[in-house]
Amino acid sequence: MTTAPTLTRRLLDGAGTDHGAHLARYGVLPRLSRDDLLAALTDSGLTGRGGAGFPTAIKVRAVAYAPRRPVVIGNAMESEPLSAKDAVLLGRNPHLVLDGLETLARAMRARRAILALGPEVDPGATFAAARGREVEVVQLEGGFVAGQETALVNQLNGRPAIPRDPFTRVTEAGVGGRATLVLNAETLAQLALLVRYGAGWFRAAGTTEDPGTSLFTISGSVGRPGVVEAERGSSLRDVLDPAQPLRPSAVLVGGYHGAWVRTSDLDVRLTRRDLAAYGASVGAGVLHVLGTDTCPIGFAAGVAEYLASESTRQCGPCLNGLPRMATDLARLAAGVRDHGLPAEVQRMSALVTGRGACAHPDGSARFVASTLDVFRDHVAAHLEGWCPTPTGRPRRSDS
Repeated sequence: MTTAPTLTRRLLDGAGTDHGAHLARYGVLPRLSRDDLLAALTDSGLTGRGGAGFPTAIKVRAVAYAPRRPVVIGNAMESEPLSAKDAVLLGRNPHLVLDGLETLARAMRARRAILALGPEVDPGATFAAARGREVEVVQLEGGFVAGQETALVNQLNGRPAIPRDPFTRVTEAGVGGRATLVLNAETLAQLALLVRYGAGWFRAAGTTEDPGTSLFTISGSVGRPGVVEAERGSSLRDVLDPAQPLRPSAVLVGGYHGAWVRTSDLDVRLTRRDLAAYGASVGAGVLHVLGTDTCPIGFAAGVAEYLASESTRQCGPCLNGLPRMATDLARLAAGVRDHGLPAEVQRMSALVTGRGACAHPDGSARFVASTLDVFRDHVAAHLEGWCPTPTGRPRRSDS
């Protein structure tokens, strides 16, 4: 008989690629029927750990009764530059992710079960663990939008990794035209534990509305960057504490499509409801600590330039809006004394929001808008040609 993992050491204490050691650690993987799996997911309250935080039971139900055998995909594309949780999880506990994918495939009699790895994920441990298992492991081309589920499906169908028409859902027509379910690698690992130990055990961590644990990637101005596991609903301060923040000025929550939280608000709980006031969400668990020695406007300008370069240039917001927004933010970072720049950046943010073929323009605009709001003093200083950050003084300029 195996012992259930503790509340906050659930995912990262794996046995590596040794399947025998994995079974000794976690026990044999149960075989659930489709209805039993849906019941377990519903009772547990498990939500997606890849970004959107959508209820997993609803997402699974969307393909569970498809007329043809569906395709299930594990998404380990790790497209967010500040995230490392997929790579760490698959390095330490690949069998747990494979267990989750096999559980889904068996319960729904899936035609194919595919685990997609991005180029930043070392495939060694995953390929070794997958030998003899009912899962295809493939490594694909990367890019910021490559992990978006329609872009991922496009790539698996032999097409460019760009988002497709949002009105055609992959749950209706995905890989090979079949109903397709895409779940993040961490979500699959959580599912593998849930089916072993039950909804009650899963809910023993986290909050009533947001149960379980999550993996968080912590980077930036910290003494110990890396991936940690914490209960859902933990405070931002408590999650950051193991990483030993160094002179933080703010924390970016949610990665390049996220929003800033001031250091005065570090006691905020990492839940959808509590973070809504900041325009942020837990997302894929990315926390980047900005140090007081880094110019926030310069940092944001670099991110905006990257996001503009990573667009698929399919529609106006990406083709024209994001480059224009990035250019104006770069001018502000450089100390151009044009007092109309902030208003122009905000205008462009409003124009791109809600008008793209995917959520890339919206997330990019959210990040930029949060920067202008949280770092108003820096914006004002840059408009006067100087920067409050000691190492980030822009050159005075009027053009």
